[in-house]
Amino acid sequence: MVKLWDVSSGTEIMSLKGHSNDVRSVAFSPDGRTLASGSRDSTVKLWDVTTGQMIRTMQVSSSVFSVAFSPDGFTLASGGNLDGTLTLWDVASGQKTQTMNGNLNEVHSVAFSPDGRTLASGSVDRMVKLWDVATGQEIRTLEGHSSWVSSVAISPDGRTLASGSLDKTVKLWDVASGQEIRTLKGHSNGIESIVFSPDGRSLASGSDYDKVRLWDVSSGQEIRVFNHSSVYGIAFSPDGRTLASGSFDGTIRLWRVT
Repeated sequence: MVKLWDVSSGTEIMSLKGHSNDVRSVAFSPDGRTLASGSRDSTVKLWDVTTGQMIRTMQVSSSVFSVAFSPDGFTLASGGNLDGTLTLWDVASGQKTQTMNGNLNEVHSVAFSPDGRTLASGSVDRMVKLWDVATGQEIRTLEGHSSWVSSVAISPDGRTLASGSLDKTVKLWDVASGQEIRTLKGHSNGIESIVFSPDGRSLASGSDYDKVRLWDVSSGQEIRVFNHSSVYGIAFSPDGRTLASGSFDGTIRLWRVT
């Protein structure tokens, strides 16, 4: 199931039922009216946030591990196929607009650049790839992790890409050149999720059987630790004051960032 929650009260608003296997990723559209969910049942579903009604289902060839809306909300990206393909969908019609091939194994994370022109993907093949959204062509490959890449994120200014890996590190990359900027070390287990703060100054990372850590992007120094273990998903509120973390223990926790 997909669940919607009221942030101020912590109460459940509604449950969205329709997937027949694990839901691995969810994403709100930029206007907040539509929710996308990707599942191991080989489907991506779009939901009306107000009513909870399913809008449509898009079928893929295998499990979906990641979904992301483009900044304008017109395009949805999905990744996870065992053959390493990425799919772009027209949100209004549900039709495929682009298929990107080049990953050697399943894709666990996708992220759009702020201008919507570039898509980043992180894969079990231990590589991060940047793609041209208009043409579907690969721009470059970023190599350096020693285990699979579980999460990718692009900073709000579009200049920096972060990648989290099961090798217990987060790497920061220069998007324009593809050069590695620095490696963030401190987790005792593999990274499952990373996210930039809305101002781009901080990066949060969640780990399997470890805590949530907050980093200063410019220096690479750890700022603070949030005591929530086995975290598989994290997200900042739009104002950057609150951090949400979801765990294998079935809880979602909200943290005051300061």
